Amino acid sequence: MRKPVVIPIFVTVLLLGYSAGLAVEKVSGASLPEPNVEMASCWWPEFENVWTPIGWKDHYLQFNVLYNGTVIAVTKRGLYKELGVQLTFIPSVDGVIPEPKPKERRYYLIKKDGGVGNQGWSDCAAPVLWSQWQQDGLILRKEIFAHIAGAGPVQQEMEPQYAWIRLSIHKIRAGSSHDRCYWLVKINKPHIGLSMVRQGNIYVVTDKSVYPGKLIAESIKKAYQSGLQVIEEDNKVLLGTVPVSGCSVRFVDQRPKGRDVYLQVELPAEQGAHIDLLVPRLPVERPVFEAELNLGYDKALEEANRYWQQIPDTAARIETPEPYVNEAIEHTLRFLEVIGLRYPETGQYAQYTGSWHYEHLYSSPNSMHMTMILDPLGYHSVAEKYMEIYREEQGNEMPPGDLYKAHPGHFAPPAFIAPIPWLSNHGAILHAASNHALVTDDKEFIDRWTDPIIKACEFIRDYLAMTDHGGVKGILPPAVATDRKLQIQAVWNDGWHYKGLSTAVRFLQRIEHPRAVEFAKIARDYKQVFVKAILEATPNMPQWADDTGQKHHFTPTALPDGGDTSYPFYLDTGPLFLVYAGLLDADDPLMKLTLKYFREGPNVKKYDLNGSWRQPISLRHEISSCEPCYSWNVFHPHQTGDRYKYLEGMYSLFVGTLSRQTYIGCEHRGGISGTPCSAPLPIHLARLAVIDDQLNHEQLHLLRMVPLAWVTADKPTVFERIATEFGPVSVRFQLQDEGKSLKVTFEPKFRHQPQQVLFHVPPLTSLREVVVNGQVFKVKSNDVLNIR
Repeated sequence: MRKPVVIPIFVTVLLLGYSAGLAVEKVSGASLPEPNVEMASCWWPEFENVWTPIGWKDHYLQFNVLYNGTVIAVTKRGLYKELGVQLTFIPSVDGVIPEPKPKERRYYLIKKDGGVGNQGWSDCAAPVLWSQWQQDGLILRKEIFAHIAGAGPVQQEMEPQYAWIRLSIHKIRAGSSHDRCYWLVKINKPHIGLSMVRQGNIYVVTDKSVYPGKLIAESIKKAYQSGLQVIEEDNKVLLGTVPVSGCSVRFVDQRPKGRDVYLQVELPAEQGAHIDLLVPRLPVERPVFEAELNLGYDKALEEANRYWQQIPDTAARIETPEPYVNEAIEHTLRFLEVIGLRYPETGQYAQYTGSWHYEHLYSSPNSMHMTMILDPLGYHSVAEKYMEIYREEQGNEMPPGDLYKAHPGHFAPPAFIAPIPWLSNHGAILHAASNHALVTDDKEFIDRWTDPIIKACEFIRDYLAMTDHGGVKGILPPAVATDRKLQIQAVWNDGWHYKGLSTAVRFLQRIEHPRAVEFAKIARDYKQVFVKAILEATPNMPQWADDTGQKHHFTPTALPDGGDTSYPFYLDTGPLFLVYAGLLDADDPLMKLTLKYFREGPNVKKYDLNGSWRQPISLRHEISSCEPCYSWNVFHPHQTGDRYKYLEGMYSLFVGTLSRQTYIGCEHRGGISGTPCSAPLPIHLARLAVIDDQLNHEQLHLLRMVPLAWVTADKPTVFERIATEFGPVSVRFQLQDEGKSLKVTFEPKFRHQPQQVLFHVPPLTSLREVVVNGQVFKVKSNDVLNIR
């Protein structure tokens, strides 16, 4: 894993920008080269309190690895709630086990160690996460990956899943004089609590740390090798070590005098020396455990690699000159199936929002996973797998509003995996299903889903027609929109429903469905009524003052009374969303003022990099001070062509909301981790920067917002088999002739012809020509070529 190199922007990046003939942007009176990974790394330090899920695709349970290497096997759901184990790995100079002594009853890890560790991924197909420590000239490493017997797709309701863990001496620095090395592996009941607030997240509750029940250690002898198994009182195996020569393992149980159980592991101080641990996610019978143990770490990894190498034939390939971007995309695709599950009771597949904390199905981020990552990157079978539960459950859940009744077209996640029901779920699911049909033209999917999509459109039709609710007529009646549970006419609900309806209309028009005209008219009327209502409500809103003292009205977040503009959700689920939804354009005066408030309003001066999600809301380098995954402002510069702000947002999302060590996302910086929910926006922006079928649904735009960091002579940029509404598109480009020529290979496989294919010449002052599939175009910076 490569980490971004943090260097002074003005000394190095600026000079490199000028020497390469890069275009620069004016920002607050100063000239800066446009954003890239290195620049964004200076804006955003690595966030704290990271945990990263490790697991097998679609297994019901996962392991979670904290930034400090601690392994926590626990879930908050179902029959297995709170069952599991917590393993803490402590490198030791002498192997001395601490004597039991009174401990703080509760403390926060961030206050003990700063909340940031040293982690990364091994270079192999399977997700193997390493954590690393330095100690007296020794670099010690712990590696972990998941495995199931047979190394195939999950089949049984709860087949055993294992974590293979290797403790090793990774390197020995010159001057090290040790001849032995020790690890202490501390065994406890899971006793770490979580919080959405950075300083209160990952807190240790020592009173709950004692592992329950009697534990017995049994030695394993194999020739000249030795290991042990830790057995629970029901004769099931909690964990064990693979027999190995030259190493010793000692079991020390400090209970009941103390709270901890230890394995003391002794290794020779030789580079490559290691011992392997096997930890079932839940304790298993001895024969089952021993079959996996006999397989061994290396053989299990071979099987895991073969399994993870299997990707859909339609999968895209993205390679840019910025390794961080490539790896973030690669690992996000893995995470999306690690947090997926096959539900034991029904056999249905679902995709949770996260591991450990958000073990629920929130449909808005789930829709983003599908429409912004899985489907554009050709993982259509994966998207369809997780989408099917919505079709199967359509009409089974009550819409979350007192004025609503059961409706056969209502999309919602089933109650047993849904947290707080949002009405917006319906629109988000409708958008995802219709988008999947548009980008795949999959006849089987279309045959199965057309009727549910029609019913979903009828749900919107029926409730837009409701008039006896006392609110604005012609938009959706009041209902729950967010976790605040308020029943209001929220722009969040209307935005998602209009987004879903308009995508469904495009799909129905594609297949020439007889009801496409009907629903297209409903969508037009819906937009007209909504826009009229929000424009009429704005003059009655409170005002805010900009730096010049000029006052502006807040934009409503709910109608007709405007809603709560002080709560953080005003940014994340409020009017900024309306551009992505398609209800307002980015150049609309109302949207310009809304964006101005979040970029320049009074809250900007109050922003605290280490603050809570509840701090006064603002945009910092174009990402939300609340939940960055909902930084809908990025679609405003996408539409207007504001290149600097677009890339500022894209790189802030890549670098500021994903761990720069493991690439897992967060809900809020330093808050809830273990979720890929902050990855869809930057990945979506990255692909739109190069291949854009969303700006205008009749046109395909190439390289419109491409970062200059991706236009180099050293390495080509490749976007291969990107799924668009026109069909798969591949683009490859690289500078030649000392930056004067850009060679482009464009390979579309159109199923539907765009009216135009527009190639946007990157803003490089040195560029003189673009060569597309051998055809030479004489150009200058920012030209637009019609190449189709």
